[in-house]
Amino acid sequence: ALDTPAASAAALRTFFRIAKAWGLSASEEQRLLGVQRSTVYAWRSGDFPARLDAGTLERLSHVFGIYSALQVLFPVPERADAWIRKPNTAPLFGGDSALARMLGGQVADLFEVRRYLDAVRGGVA
Repeated sequence: ALDTPAASAAALRTFFRIAKAWGLSASEEQRLLGVQRSTVYAWRSGDFPARLDAGTLERLSHVFGIYSALQVLFPVPERADAWIRKPNTAPLFGGDSALARMLGGQVADLFEVRRYLDAVRGGVA
């Protein structure tokens, strides 16, 4: 069940491991999660909520999907992690990085990057 304290803690620990691998700042973490700065710091220190709201769960799902797709596309973890910061000429990114798109602030920004990567790796877009 996704609405338990254990599930919330596990999801957020996973997010912060990905954030560390991607070299995200606290403000970038905040933007991806769609929460206040103080919330990011509380969560990062282990003060996890009893349950995450649907919006946060959706954002986490997209981040996890993006991370997973990159691990498939780039078997070398360092290359997979670096990809999100590299300029990208695909129309979706317009020369900016995937992270720039992901930091747009909307769940749709995360969704579009995930959909792009799913299509690139041969999944359903």
